[in-house]
Amino acid sequence: MEQVQTRVKEVKSFVDGEYLESSTDAKFDVYNPATQEIIAHVQEAKEEEVDRACRAARKAFEEGPWRTMPLSERCQKLRRMAEIILERKEELARLEAMDVGKPYPVALEKEIPRAANNLKFFADFMEKQGAEVYPMDEDYLNYTRYEPVGVASLITPWNLPFMLTTWKLGPCLAAGNTAVIKPAEVTPLTVSLLGEIAKEAGIPDGVVNVVHGFGPGSAGEYMTTHPDVDLISFTGETATGKSIMKSGADSLKKVSFELGGKAANIIFEDANLDKAIPTSLQAAFMNSGQVCLAGSRILVQRSIFDEFVERFREAAASFKVGDPQDSGTNMGPLVSKEHYEKVTSYLKVAEEEGATLVHGGKRPELPEHLKNGYYLEPTIYIQEDPKARISQEEIFGPVVTLIPFETEEEALEIANDTDYGLNGVVWTDNLQRAHRVSHHVRAGTIWVNCWFVRDLRAPFGGFNQSGVGREGGHHSMEFFTEAKNICIALE
Repeated sequence: MEQVQTRVKEVKSFVDGEYLESSTDAKFDVYNPATQEIIAHVQEAKEEEVDRACRAARKAFEEGPWRTMPLSERCQKLRRMAEIILERKEELARLEAMDVGKPYPVALEKEIPRAANNLKFFADFMEKQGAEVYPMDEDYLNYTRYEPVGVASLITPWNLPFMLTTWKLGPCLAAGNTAVIKPAEVTPLTVSLLGEIAKEAGIPDGVVNVVHGFGPGSAGEYMTTHPDVDLISFTGETATGKSIMKSGADSLKKVSFELGGKAANIIFEDANLDKAIPTSLQAAFMNSGQVCLAGSRILVQRSIFDEFVERFREAAASFKVGDPQDSGTNMGPLVSKEHYEKVTSYLKVAEEEGATLVHGGKRPELPEHLKNGYYLEPTIYIQEDPKARISQEEIFGPVVTLIPFETEEEALEIANDTDYGLNGVVWTDNLQRAHRVSHHVRAGTIWVNCWFVRDLRAPFGGFNQSGVGREGGHHSMEFFTEAKNICIALE
């Protein structure tokens, strides 16, 4: 096992091209969820720091060169940011694994490269965009310009902090906006470096600012209510999204929210279980189940239910839970004490609701140096009642519910009986059924015989309480731009 020396970092806000000293002594600590060692002291941005960041972003937008810079030059600087991220990927992956508790190889081989690609993709995408032209019979010509909106508040979650921040930052900057970023308070380490990476890439001061803090009464609230902020892009819990929408309502800020999920992973009797089981295992337990797209409700047709349960249990039992820095680890700890207590509280709920425990449900046996970590085994329940709390509420941990169904109609009824609608999965070898079921599951993304496959051109977002708006491709560009119609008299 590879042991990593822990050095406590001092994390500061990055505003207008430099790291700030806080106006107060307010700090908070960040812990390694695998060991409970302190890994960072973070200066909390109070109202003064957030105000300074928002004003710097406004000045950079109104007076700086970023908005009016030739598109090719702006996009080249974004590509340079992507190159710097790849040059520093080992450092960033170590920090991400330590901060979030995810396996280091996952961060190194998948998430950090994807973060770099987010920036490169939107730079390339923006350069390829055209605009509409509408000639009129009466000798008039209409054409459209897509102009940047202004200052964006980008508020990002703790489960995939670096990757999801660049997913927002890429289109934001490519369109010519400026940004104030707030990462989740429990996982600030990698995102805290984005300001200096942008500066190294030649992006002007004030265009990318990063502040740290909490939600109500802290940086999050100050960002979402600040008069210099024009639009808010948020990924996180549904309840927080509702609060942010209220905060921005008075000034009519544009909002884009990607919120919670409780995906139905539907396994029909003709599914290829050799593919469905390992993929469903990843969908349930990747990042310790701390993924909004997790397939946490597995609906299995009754005729194959017993076989699926046994094979799925065996596959889960082979998962190695342990140190995220160990290359052989499949699953690390939960991100924090608060979240661990929330997730494990559902074990009692499952028992009270009469669910049958198939596997897990307790802390795994681990080496001494991990004894204080927030670990939970991959946990599997059978729950015949699709309305039970563990079948309905977003647990956001390595806890999955197996629900039997008889017919396609029953599967659809169960799948759509939820407050959420972010995504769904369908496993079948029947092409007609694949299309039919995909059309009737009310969710923003449906994967058929696969999971977590993303094309950055495609729309991403949710139905119901899983979000507002869509991101990806031209959907992101529409959010981060204002469309202007210009009508010219040709006479």
